[in-house]
Amino acid sequence: MTDRPAGSRAHNVTVVGAGIVGVSCALNLIRQGHAVTVVDRLPPGEGCSKGNAGMFSSDSFVPLSLPGGIWRVPGWILDPLGPLAIRWRHLPRLLPFLIRFAAAGRPRRVAAIADALAPLLAASPEQHLKLARGTAAERLIRRRGALYVYESEKSMAVDEPAWRIRRDRGTRPQPLTAAEIREREPALAPIYPCGYFLSDLGHAAEPMRLVKALADAFLAAGGRVLQREVRDLEVGTDAVSRLITDAGSLDVDVLVIAAGAWSGKLAARLGHRVPIEGERGYHVTIANPGISLSVPVFTSDYMVIATPMDVGIRVAGTAEYGGLAAEPNPGRWRVLVRHAKRMLPAIDTSTVSEWSNLRPTLPDSLPVIGRAPNFSNVIFAFGHQHVGLTAGPKTGEIIADLVAGRTPNIDLRPFRVDRF
Repeated sequence: MTDRPAGSRAHNVTVVGAGIVGVSCALNLIRQGHAVTVVDRLPPGEGCSKGNAGMFSSDSFVPLSLPGGIWRVPGWILDPLGPLAIRWRHLPRLLPFLIRFAAAGRPRRVAAIADALAPLLAASPEQHLKLARGTAAERLIRRRGALYVYESEKSMAVDEPAWRIRRDRGTRPQPLTAAEIREREPALAPIYPCGYFLSDLGHAAEPMRLVKALADAFLAAGGRVLQREVRDLEVGTDAVSRLITDAGSLDVDVLVIAAGAWSGKLAARLGHRVPIEGERGYHVTIANPGISLSVPVFTSDYMVIATPMDVGIRVAGTAEYGGLAAEPNPGRWRVLVRHAKRMLPAIDTSTVSEWSNLRPTLPDSLPVIGRAPNFSNVIFAFGHQHVGLTAGPKTGEIIADLVAGRTPNIDLRPFRVDRF
Protein backbone atom coordinates (compact mmCIF):
# COMPACT_ATOMS: atom_id res chain seq x y z
CA MET A 1 0.00 0.00 0.00
CA THR A 2 1.30 3.48 -0.89
CA ASP A 3 0.51 7.08 0.03
CA ARG A 4 0.17 8.15 -3.62
CA PRO A 5 -3.12 9.97 -4.20
CA ALA A 6 -5.68 8.14 -6.35
CA GLY A 7 -5.32 8.98 -10.02
CA SER A 8 -1.73 10.21 -9.87
CA ARG A 9 0.83 8.49 -12.07
CA ALA A 10 3.80 6.51 -10.82
CA HIS A 11 7.19 7.53 -12.20
CA ASN A 12 10.64 6.03 -12.48
CA VAL A 13 12.71 8.49 -10.46
CA THR A 14 16.50 8.66 -10.31
CA VAL A 15 17.96 10.53 -7.34
CA VAL A 16 21.59 11.61 -7.62
CA GLY A 17 22.91 11.83 -4.07
CA ALA A 18 22.72 9.48 -1.09
CA GLY A 19 23.04 11.96 1.75
CA ILE A 20 20.21 12.91 4.09
CA VAL A 21 18.51 15.05 1.42
CA GLY A 22 18.73 12.44 -1.35
CA VAL A 23 17.68 9.56 0.90
CA SER A 24 14.79 11.62 2.31
CA CYS A 25 13.63 12.31 -1.24
CA ALA A 26 13.95 8.64 -2.18
CA LEU A 27 12.07 7.34 0.85
CA ASN A 28 9.22 9.83 0.43
CA LEU A 29 8.97 8.96 -3.26
CA ILE A 30 8.96 5.18 -2.89
CA ARG A 31 6.31 5.38 -0.17
CA GLN A 32 4.12 7.14 -2.73
CA GLY A 33 4.43 4.30 -5.21
CA HIS A 34 7.21 5.52 -7.50
CA ALA A 35 10.07 3.31 -8.68
CA VAL A 36 13.19 4.94 -7.30
CA THR A 37 16.93 4.51 -7.88
CA VAL A 38 19.56 6.37 -5.84
CA VAL A 39 22.97 6.91 -7.45
CA ASP A 40 26.06 8.07 -5.56
CA ARG A 41 29.78 7.38 -5.66
CA LEU A 42 29.64 6.67 -1.91
CA PRO A 43 27.33 4.42 0.12
CA PRO A 44 24.33 6.14 1.76
CA GLY A 45 25.24 8.59 4.50
CA GLU A 46 29.00 8.52 3.92
CA GLY A 47 29.43 11.95 2.34
CA CYS A 48 28.71 15.23 4.12
CA SER A 49 25.91 13.57 6.11
CA LYS A 50 28.45 11.34 7.82
CA GLY A 51 30.11 13.95 9.95
CA ASN A 52 27.81 16.85 10.73
CA ALA A 53 27.05 18.02 14.26
CA GLY A 54 23.83 16.03 14.26
CA MET A 55 21.48 18.90 15.11
CA PHE A 56 17.85 19.25 14.13
CA SER A 57 18.02 23.04 14.31
CA SER A 58 14.59 24.43 13.55
CA ASP A 59 15.88 27.86 14.60
CA SER A 60 18.74 27.94 12.07
CA PHE A 61 16.87 30.12 9.61
CA VAL A 62 19.17 33.03 10.52
CA PRO A 63 21.25 33.63 7.36
CA LEU A 64 25.01 33.09 7.49
CA SER A 65 25.46 36.69 6.29
CA LEU A 66 24.12 39.39 8.61
CA PRO A 67 24.39 43.20 8.49
CA GLY A 68 27.99 44.14 9.24
CA GLY A 69 29.03 40.52 9.50
CA ILE A 70 31.48 40.74 6.61
CA TRP A 71 33.67 43.03 8.74
CA ARG A 72 34.13 40.24 11.29
CA VAL A 73 35.71 37.99 8.68
CA PRO A 74 39.32 39.33 8.99
CA GLY A 75 39.28 38.80 12.75
CA TRP A 76 37.94 35.27 12.38
CA ILE A 77 40.61 34.39 9.84
CA LEU A 78 43.45 35.81 11.94
CA ASP A 79 42.31 34.13 15.18
CA PRO A 80 43.97 30.67 15.51
CA LEU A 81 40.81 29.44 17.26
CA GLY A 82 38.51 31.32 14.91
CA PRO A 83 35.56 29.78 13.05
CA LEU A 84 36.68 30.65 9.50
CA ALA A 85 39.63 29.79 7.28
CA ILE A 86 40.30 30.58 3.61
CA ARG A 87 42.87 28.91 1.40
CA TRP A 88 44.54 31.94 -0.14
CA ARG A 89 45.03 30.28 -3.52
CA HIS A 90 41.28 29.92 -3.74
CA LEU A 91 40.56 33.55 -2.86
CA PRO A 92 40.40 34.91 -6.45
CA ARG A 93 37.74 32.32 -7.33
CA LEU A 94 35.96 32.95 -4.02
CA LEU A 95 35.63 36.73 -4.46
CA PRO A 96 32.39 36.66 -6.49
CA PHE A 97 30.88 34.40 -3.82
CA LEU A 98 31.98 36.81 -1.07
CA ILE A 99 30.47 39.78 -2.90
CA ARG A 100 27.13 37.97 -3.15
CA PHE A 101 27.51 36.87 0.48
CA ALA A 102 27.91 40.49 1.61
CA ALA A 103 24.91 41.57 -0.48
CA ALA A 104 22.79 38.89 1.20
CA GLY A 105 23.52 40.56 4.55
CA ARG A 106 21.45 43.67 3.82
CA PRO A 107 18.64 44.03 6.39
CA ARG A 108 15.71 43.55 3.99
CA ARG A 109 17.43 40.62 2.32
CA VAL A 110 18.14 39.01 5.70
CA ALA A 111 14.48 39.21 6.63
CA ALA A 112 13.40 37.68 3.32
CA ILE A 113 15.91 34.83 3.63
CA ALA A 114 14.81 34.05 7.19
CA ASP A 115 11.17 34.11 6.12
CA ALA A 116 11.93 31.61 3.34
CA LEU A 117 14.01 29.26 5.49
CA ALA A 118 11.76 29.20 8.56
CA PRO A 119 9.00 26.96 7.11
CA LEU A 120 11.60 24.66 5.53
CA LEU A 121 13.19 24.03 8.93
CA ALA A 122 10.09 24.19 11.12
CA ALA A 123 9.47 21.31 13.54
CA SER A 124 12.51 19.42 12.28
CA PRO A 125 12.52 16.78 15.07
CA GLU A 126 8.88 16.01 14.30
CA GLN A 127 9.64 15.87 10.56
CA HIS A 128 12.42 13.36 11.26
CA LEU A 129 10.13 11.23 13.42
CA LYS A 130 7.49 11.28 10.69
CA LEU A 131 10.00 10.07 8.09
CA ALA A 132 11.61 7.51 10.41
CA ARG A 133 8.47 6.05 11.94
CA GLY A 134 8.50 2.27 11.80
CA THR A 135 12.19 2.10 10.84
CA ALA A 136 15.41 1.57 12.79
CA ALA A 137 16.11 5.29 12.35
CA GLU A 138 13.37 6.16 14.82
CA ARG A 139 15.39 5.19 17.88
CA LEU A 140 18.29 7.45 16.76
CA ILE A 141 16.25 10.65 17.11
CA ARG A 142 16.64 12.65 20.33
CA ARG A 143 14.28 15.49 21.36
CA ARG A 144 16.00 17.03 24.35
CA GLY A 145 16.63 20.62 23.27
CA ALA A 146 19.94 22.45 22.94
CA LEU A 147 22.02 24.99 24.82
CA TYR A 148 23.64 28.18 23.48
CA VAL A 149 26.33 29.64 25.76
CA TYR A 150 28.39 32.85 25.76
CA GLU A 151 31.67 33.80 27.40
CA SER A 152 30.49 37.32 28.20
CA GLU A 153 27.44 39.54 28.29
CA LYS A 154 29.12 41.55 25.53
CA SER A 155 29.34 38.61 23.13
CA MET A 156 25.72 37.77 23.88
CA ALA A 157 24.77 41.35 22.99
CA VAL A 158 26.69 41.09 19.70
CA ASP A 159 24.51 38.07 18.86
CA GLU A 160 21.27 39.82 19.78
CA PRO A 161 20.29 40.67 16.15
CA ALA A 162 20.27 36.94 15.36
CA TRP A 163 18.09 36.22 18.39
CA ARG A 164 15.73 39.01 17.37
CA ILE A 165 15.33 37.33 13.98
CA ARG A 166 14.53 34.06 15.77
CA ARG A 167 12.06 35.62 18.22
CA ASP A 168 10.25 37.45 15.43
CA ARG A 169 9.58 34.05 13.82
CA GLY A 170 8.37 32.22 16.86
CA THR A 171 11.49 30.95 18.67
CA ARG A 172 11.17 31.21 22.45
CA PRO A 173 14.64 30.90 24.00
CA GLN A 174 14.86 30.50 27.76
CA PRO A 175 17.55 32.81 29.23
CA LEU A 176 20.01 31.13 31.59
CA THR A 177 22.38 32.42 34.25
CA ALA A 178 25.83 30.97 34.91
CA ALA A 179 24.43 28.87 37.75
CA GLU A 180 21.60 27.54 35.60
CA ILE A 181 24.02 26.62 32.82
CA ARG A 182 26.21 24.72 35.27
CA GLU A 183 23.17 23.00 36.78
CA ARG A 184 22.11 21.78 33.35
CA GLU A 185 25.60 20.77 32.18
CA PRO A 186 28.04 20.34 35.10
CA ALA A 187 30.86 19.29 32.74
CA LEU A 188 31.00 22.72 31.11
CA ALA A 189 33.80 25.07 32.10
CA PRO A 190 32.72 27.89 34.46
CA ILE A 191 33.43 30.50 31.76
CA TYR A 192 29.89 30.97 30.49
CA PRO A 193 27.95 33.61 32.45
CA CYS A 194 24.89 33.56 30.20
CA GLY A 195 23.09 31.63 27.52
CA TYR A 196 19.80 30.25 26.23
CA PHE A 197 18.05 26.91 26.31
CA LEU A 198 15.86 25.96 23.35
CA SER A 199 13.53 23.12 24.27
CA ASP A 200 12.14 22.37 20.80
CA LEU A 201 15.42 21.35 19.11
CA GLY A 202 16.79 17.84 18.75
CA HIS A 203 19.73 15.82 17.51
CA ALA A 204 20.71 12.48 16.04
CA ALA A 205 22.38 9.83 18.15
CA GLU A 206 24.70 9.38 15.13
CA PRO A 207 23.91 11.05 11.78
CA MET A 208 25.47 8.47 9.47
CA ARG A 209 23.60 5.63 11.16
CA LEU A 210 20.41 7.66 10.84
CA VAL A 211 20.84 8.05 7.08
CA LYS A 212 21.82 4.40 6.66
CA ALA A 213 18.76 3.27 8.61
CA LEU A 214 16.54 5.38 6.34
CA ALA A 215 18.33 3.95 3.31
CA ASP A 216 17.73 0.43 4.62
CA ALA A 217 14.02 1.23 4.88
CA PHE A 218 14.13 2.52 1.31
CA LEU A 219 15.75 -0.72 0.11
CA ALA A 220 13.27 -2.83 2.06
CA ALA A 221 10.46 -0.98 0.28
CA GLY A 222 11.88 -2.01 -3.10
CA GLY A 223 14.25 0.87 -3.82
CA ARG A 224 17.58 0.50 -5.56
CA VAL A 225 20.95 2.05 -4.64
CA LEU A 226 23.77 2.11 -7.19
CA GLN A 227 27.26 3.05 -6.06
CA ARG A 228 28.44 4.88 -9.15
CA GLU A 229 30.04 8.22 -9.98
CA VAL A 230 27.90 10.42 -12.21
CA ARG A 231 30.17 11.98 -14.82
CA ASP A 232 27.77 13.65 -17.21
CA LEU A 233 24.17 14.06 -18.35
CA GLU A 234 22.81 13.23 -21.77
CA VAL A 235 20.67 16.27 -22.49
CA GLY A 236 17.92 16.64 -25.08
CA THR A 237 16.03 19.76 -26.08
CA ASP A 238 13.85 19.88 -22.97
CA ALA A 239 14.74 16.82 -20.89
CA VAL A 240 17.63 14.73 -19.56
CA SER A 241 17.52 11.25 -21.10
CA ARG A 242 20.49 9.49 -19.46
CA LEU A 243 23.04 9.67 -16.70
CA ILE A 244 26.58 8.89 -17.80
CA THR A 245 28.38 7.10 -14.96
CA ASP A 246 31.70 5.35 -14.45
CA ALA A 247 29.84 2.04 -14.92
CA GLY A 248 27.81 2.87 -18.00
CA SER A 249 24.71 4.93 -18.73
CA LEU A 250 21.34 4.91 -16.97
CA ASP A 251 18.06 5.87 -18.62
CA VAL A 252 16.20 8.69 -16.90
CA ASP A 253 12.47 9.34 -16.57
CA VAL A 254 12.46 11.86 -13.71
CA LEU A 255 15.79 13.13 -12.32
CA VAL A 256 16.34 14.61 -8.85
CA ILE A 257 19.72 16.29 -8.35
CA ALA A 258 20.62 16.16 -4.65
CA ALA A 259 24.38 15.75 -4.94
CA GLY A 260 25.47 18.31 -2.37
CA ALA A 261 28.52 20.39 -3.23
CA TRP A 262 28.93 18.55 -6.53
CA SER A 263 25.45 19.54 -7.72
CA GLY A 264 26.78 22.75 -9.23
CA LYS A 265 28.56 20.85 -11.99
CA LEU A 266 25.35 19.05 -12.96
CA ALA A 267 23.33 22.27 -12.80
CA ALA A 268 25.91 23.93 -15.07
CA ARG A 269 25.41 21.14 -17.58
CA LEU A 270 21.78 22.31 -17.72
CA GLY A 271 22.75 25.94 -18.22
CA HIS A 272 22.61 27.20 -14.63
CA ARG A 273 25.79 28.74 -13.22
CA VAL A 274 25.03 28.35 -9.55
CA PRO A 275 27.59 30.02 -7.21
CA ILE A 276 27.88 27.02 -4.92
CA GLU A 277 30.96 26.55 -2.74
CA GLY A 278 32.22 23.41 -1.08
CA GLU A 279 32.51 24.83 2.43
CA ARG A 280 34.74 22.39 4.28
CA GLY A 281 33.56 21.41 7.71
CA TYR A 282 35.50 19.46 10.33
CA HIS A 283 34.71 17.42 13.39
CA VAL A 284 36.45 15.37 16.03
CA THR A 285 34.59 12.62 17.84
CA ILE A 286 35.92 11.87 21.29
CA ALA A 287 35.19 8.31 22.38
CA ASN A 288 35.22 7.43 26.08
CA PRO A 289 35.31 11.13 27.03
CA GLY A 290 34.97 10.53 30.77
CA ILE A 291 32.29 13.22 31.04
CA SER A 292 28.76 13.54 29.74
CA LEU A 293 26.46 16.08 28.13
CA SER A 294 22.68 15.82 28.14
CA VAL A 295 22.09 18.06 25.11
CA PRO A 296 24.14 19.68 22.34
CA VAL A 297 25.99 22.80 23.48
CA PHE A 298 26.80 25.58 21.05
CA THR A 299 29.46 28.08 22.07
CA SER A 300 28.52 31.15 20.09
CA ASP A 301 31.81 32.99 20.59
CA TYR A 302 33.65 30.47 18.39
CA MET A 303 30.71 28.81 16.59
CA VAL A 304 31.62 25.35 17.85
CA ILE A 305 29.10 22.73 18.93
CA ALA A 306 29.59 19.73 21.20
CA THR A 307 26.95 17.03 20.69
CA PRO A 308 26.42 13.91 22.81
CA MET A 309 26.24 10.87 20.53
CA ASP A 310 26.26 7.12 20.96
CA VAL A 311 29.87 7.10 19.72
CA GLY A 312 31.06 9.73 22.20
CA ILE A 313 31.06 13.53 22.15
CA ARG A 314 31.35 15.10 18.73
CA VAL A 315 32.88 18.58 18.52
CA ALA A 316 32.16 20.22 15.20
CA GLY A 317 32.49 23.60 13.62
CA THR A 318 34.71 25.90 11.61
CA ALA A 319 34.23 26.73 7.96
CA GLU A 320 36.99 26.58 5.39
CA TYR A 321 36.86 27.70 1.77
CA GLY A 322 39.41 26.14 -0.53
CA GLY A 323 37.54 24.57 -3.45
CA LEU A 324 36.32 21.06 -4.08
CA ALA A 325 39.76 19.52 -4.62
CA ALA A 326 41.64 20.88 -1.58
CA GLU A 327 42.75 18.33 1.01
CA PRO A 328 41.72 18.77 4.67
CA ASN A 329 43.93 20.86 6.91
CA PRO A 330 44.95 18.79 9.99
CA GLY A 331 45.37 22.01 11.95
CA ARG A 332 41.61 22.48 12.00
CA TRP A 333 41.19 19.19 13.89
CA ARG A 334 43.75 20.32 16.46
CA VAL A 335 41.77 23.55 16.89
CA LEU A 336 38.61 21.56 17.61
CA VAL A 337 40.39 19.46 20.26
CA ARG A 338 41.52 22.71 21.90
CA HIS A 339 37.93 23.93 21.85
CA ALA A 340 36.78 20.67 23.41
CA LYS A 341 39.20 21.11 26.28
CA ARG A 342 38.23 24.76 26.70
CA MET A 343 34.53 23.92 26.84
CA LEU A 344 34.86 20.69 28.84
CA PRO A 345 38.04 20.85 30.99
CA ALA A 346 37.74 17.28 32.35
CA ILE A 347 37.24 15.64 28.95
CA ASP A 348 39.56 12.74 28.12
CA THR A 349 40.83 13.32 24.57
CA SER A 350 43.03 10.23 24.34
CA THR A 351 40.71 8.59 21.77
CA VAL A 352 39.87 10.99 18.98
CA SER A 353 38.65 10.30 15.44
CA GLU A 354 38.75 12.99 12.77
CA TRP A 355 36.51 13.78 9.82
CA SER A 356 36.09 16.45 7.17
CA ASN A 357 33.88 16.99 4.16
CA LEU A 358 32.26 19.70 2.06
CA ARG A 359 29.03 21.48 2.90
CA PRO A 360 27.12 22.70 -0.18
CA THR A 361 26.87 26.43 0.53
CA LEU A 362 25.32 29.23 -1.51
CA PRO A 363 25.99 32.90 -0.76
CA ASP A 364 22.42 33.71 0.27
CA SER A 365 22.09 30.72 2.66
CA LEU A 366 19.14 29.38 0.65
CA PRO A 367 19.21 25.94 -1.00
CA VAL A 368 18.04 25.31 -4.55
CA ILE A 369 14.73 23.44 -4.47
CA GLY A 370 12.38 23.16 -7.40
CA ARG A 371 11.99 22.25 -11.05
CA ALA A 372 14.61 23.10 -13.64
CA PRO A 373 13.10 25.91 -15.74
CA ASN A 374 14.03 24.46 -19.14
CA PHE A 375 14.00 20.71 -18.48
CA SER A 376 10.65 19.12 -17.80
CA ASN A 377 11.97 16.06 -15.97
CA VAL A 378 14.63 17.59 -13.68
CA ILE A 379 14.13 18.70 -10.07
CA PHE A 380 16.81 20.28 -7.88
CA ALA A 381 17.34 19.67 -4.15
CA PHE A 382 20.80 20.89 -3.13
CA GLY A 383 22.75 23.66 -1.41
CA HIS A 384 21.50 23.22 2.16
CA GLN A 385 24.75 24.57 3.75
CA HIS A 386 24.60 23.90 7.54
CA VAL A 387 20.96 22.79 7.61
CA GLY A 388 20.93 19.67 5.42
CA LEU A 389 20.15 17.32 8.30
CA THR A 390 17.57 19.73 9.68
CA ALA A 391 15.77 20.24 6.36
CA GLY A 392 16.25 16.80 4.80
CA PRO A 393 12.83 15.26 5.59
CA LYS A 394 10.89 18.39 4.63
CA THR A 395 12.86 18.71 1.39
CA GLY A 396 12.05 15.09 0.59
CA GLU A 397 8.37 15.77 1.15
CA ILE A 398 8.53 18.79 -1.19
CA ILE A 399 10.25 16.80 -3.93
CA ALA A 400 7.62 14.06 -3.68
CA ASP A 401 4.94 16.73 -4.11
CA LEU A 402 6.64 18.10 -7.22
CA VAL A 403 7.05 14.66 -8.80
CA ALA A 404 3.35 13.96 -8.19
CA GLY A 405 2.31 17.32 -9.63
CA ARG A 406 1.11 18.67 -6.28
CA THR A 407 1.78 22.19 -5.02
CA PRO A 408 4.06 22.09 -1.95
CA ASN A 409 2.81 23.81 1.20
CA ILE A 410 5.69 26.30 1.27
CA ASP A 411 6.61 28.98 -1.25
CA LEU A 412 9.45 27.69 -3.45
CA ARG A 413 10.10 30.95 -5.31
CA PRO A 414 12.99 31.99 -3.02
CA PHE A 415 14.71 28.66 -3.75
CA ARG A 416 14.59 28.81 -7.55
CA VAL A 417 17.78 27.90 -9.41
CA ASP A 418 17.70 30.97 -11.69
CA ARG A 419 17.69 33.55 -8.89
CA PHE A 420 21.37 34.35 -9.32
